[in-house]
Amino acid sequence: MAAESKPRGSIRDIPVGVWTLGFVSMLMDISSEMIHALLPVYLVTVLGTSMVTVGAVEGIAEATASITKIFSGVLSDWLGKRKWLAAFGYGLAAVTKPVFPLAPTVGWLIAARFIDRIGKGIRGAPRDALVADLAPPELRGASFGLRQSLDTVGAFVGPLLAIGLMWWTSDHFRTVFWFAVIPGFLSLALISFAVREPDRPQGQRSVRNPVSLTEIRNLGAAYWWVVAVATIFTLARFSEAFLILRAQNVGLPITLLPAVLVVMNVVYAAAAYPAGALSDRLGRVPLLAMGIVLLVAADIALALLPSLGGVGLGIVLWGLHMGLTQGLLAALVADTSPAELRGTAYGFFNLLGGLAMLVASIIAGGLWDVAGPQGTFLAGAGFAIIALAGLLAVRGRVAG
Repeated sequence: MAAESKPRGSIRDIPVGVWTLGFVSMLMDISSEMIHALLPVYLVTVLGTSMVTVGAVEGIAEATASITKIFSGVLSDWLGKRKWLAAFGYGLAAVTKPVFPLAPTVGWLIAARFIDRIGKGIRGAPRDALVADLAPPELRGASFGLRQSLDTVGAFVGPLLAIGLMWWTSDHFRTVFWFAVIPGFLSLALISFAVREPDRPQGQRSVRNPVSLTEIRNLGAAYWWVVAVATIFTLARFSEAFLILRAQNVGLPITLLPAVLVVMNVVYAAAAYPAGALSDRLGRVPLLAMGIVLLVAADIALALLPSLGGVGLGIVLWGLHMGLTQGLLAALVADTSPAELRGTAYGFFNLLGGLAMLVASIIAGGLWDVAGPQGTFLAGAGFAIIALAGLLAVRGRVAG
């Protein structure tokens, strides 16, 4: 009698390469967030720059990352290789880290931030496509959830380390920036030496021009429905900076404001892997719909419960919705796009999501000025309901 095959589906079945990419993301996020948590204050208090300059630095950085994503995804499909393009993106980010403690002027910091975001844009699409290539289809949700969980651990460990090191060094910014160099280069070493890209499947079609009209059509209607729903959903999910502003609005002391993102990211990290693993069993759409409902609930709490307790509830629900949506959307892109076009698929997905985030944050800021925080968060709930209706309308056309 043939031996029964080992049942799959546990966290131990996720390929080592996916785990490694998760730790690569985590280490780079720790490095980046240690710097980014302090950079605005450093620019203003140490280098004497204006808030307009701070805003310009951040705006240029994020716009650069969004635009770069499409090119790196397309290039990875054209080359038929993902790993070294992703490693190049991580390498660009790593080599900028020593610039922050060494920079004599604001211009150097702007250049470093600009190159760092180019690195982020380059690595995003090929890394996600590499996760999809490494993960078995039955573990795709769990794999994306795990990578997202580890990435988000970095998003709250980095600021916590920055706070602790600032206390330990008596607010010596440059010393903290030097500490941030270490995890950045560990991340680069890990992807360079510990990640093995799988061989290209025999018979897989080569792609000469991934952005030709023919190849864009080859991405398929199901993929474009996923992108459309995700883009509308992103209009509801504006910058987390508005969570901080709301907490300050209801009386949270300035010294405790970083705790808003720490709490949100702890919940996000805790929810992302279980949501992804569950989606492999129950399907992506039901859990994604639940995540959108949680965003509506978060927006209502943030709009209509103007107290620290109410805002705390909204922040926890916001983290839960992130855990139930971000990894699942990435898995749906892999589910609905051809393997030879996954880099391009993630490039378009990330580009349109980044542009939608920019529009959403501008709308949110305008509504805050005109109608206050209630108007901003209620509008977010409205966009989320539209996204939910769109998801339910096309649920039969997408995998999951």
